[in-house]
Amino acid sequence: MTVKLRLCKNPLKAFSSDGDIIDCVDIYHQPAFYHPALQNHTIQVTISSLLSESSSVKMLQQTWQKSGSCPKGTVPIRRVRRRDLLRFNNLERFGKKSPIAANSSNNRQLYPDRTLSAVLVSTVVHYAGSVGTIAVYNPPVERWDEYSTAQLWVQNGSPQDLESVESGWIVNKKLYGDTRTRFFTYWTRDGSQKTGCFDHVCAGFVQTNPDVTLGAAFNDISIPGRSLYFFTLRIEKDTRTENWWLTMNRDIQIGYWPATLFSRAFGQGATILQWGGEVYSANIRKTPHTTTAMGSGRYIDNDRGHTCFVENIRVLQNPLGPWSYPNPSYIGTYADEKQCYAAYLDYPAFMKQQIFFFGGPGRNPQCP
Repeated sequence: MTVKLRLCKNPLKAFSSDGDIIDCVDIYHQPAFYHPALQNHTIQVTISSLLSESSSVKMLQQTWQKSGSCPKGTVPIRRVRRRDLLRFNNLERFGKKSPIAANSSNNRQLYPDRTLSAVLVSTVVHYAGSVGTIAVYNPPVERWDEYSTAQLWVQNGSPQDLESVESGWIVNKKLYGDTRTRFFTYWTRDGSQKTGCFDHVCAGFVQTNPDVTLGAAFNDISIPGRSLYFFTLRIEKDTRTENWWLTMNRDIQIGYWPATLFSRAFGQGATILQWGGEVYSANIRKTPHTTTAMGSGRYIDNDRGHTCFVENIRVLQNPLGPWSYPNPSYIGTYADEKQCYAAYLDYPAFMKQQIFFFGGPGRNPQCP
């Protein structure tokens, strides 16, 4: 089978940045519009149901932004080059996660052979949105085909037909060719069997923001005990179009996953929300275990200066109603291998909200 990758052509402007090339592409010529379901799609310029969220978080600079900005009417797209493709033996899997196991019956063991998670999970009949402020780190990744993330998931369905939209930061050597921490998005409507991808690798995500690049590296990274950087993400269903919008910090609307990518059920709302981290490796549940770390690479010590965290956790159950803290009746923490990566939900006295700590070093004396 021949795989045809739809690459951006004739950019109006381009930037070279630490090994990446960022193309400024006409907003209507971005990869999303190669999807059959979006052939006659009209871009939704802004979310029609944006709910006000207070935030003092400034936009973290991406490395390419030091070189300039894209012209009006364009969006920045990280260029996929031949060397990126050559890192994949099977181009049909380029930019995709491994498919969810067909025999998986547990929503928390979606990738039982190769993926570990440490997450906060909330399950209700219908969610319309999720918010979380995520600390940004650069965990060591051992092998070229492994990755580590800190992110939000908004999901619907059973493992075999799981619909999911996701965003956060990632270290992924195989996809990006280096170990820098990058901003990413992901989507699928069938548990990554055939649909979906990271960023703009395939058609799907419609970008509206001219300043943020999916797949581009962050310039500022937290160092345990020395510096702390973080950003807030919000994934929210539009009340009119049922598109799933992605917003950074208070009002930086990045774009959306169109409702036509998914089933009608997902348009009505999500049934699973998750916040936390994920490690992908062939050497999990094995000895020796991978040394790929999660979060800051440190175990939980309830210290925002040393351990990776998600705070400002909000959920939206009614798209017309107020954001709220998760109801304790519906949330719980989960870690696949607690001796390797841990998860802990804290409610510190000095804060008016919960804070979820997660992460770990991978292989260690307790995780041989």
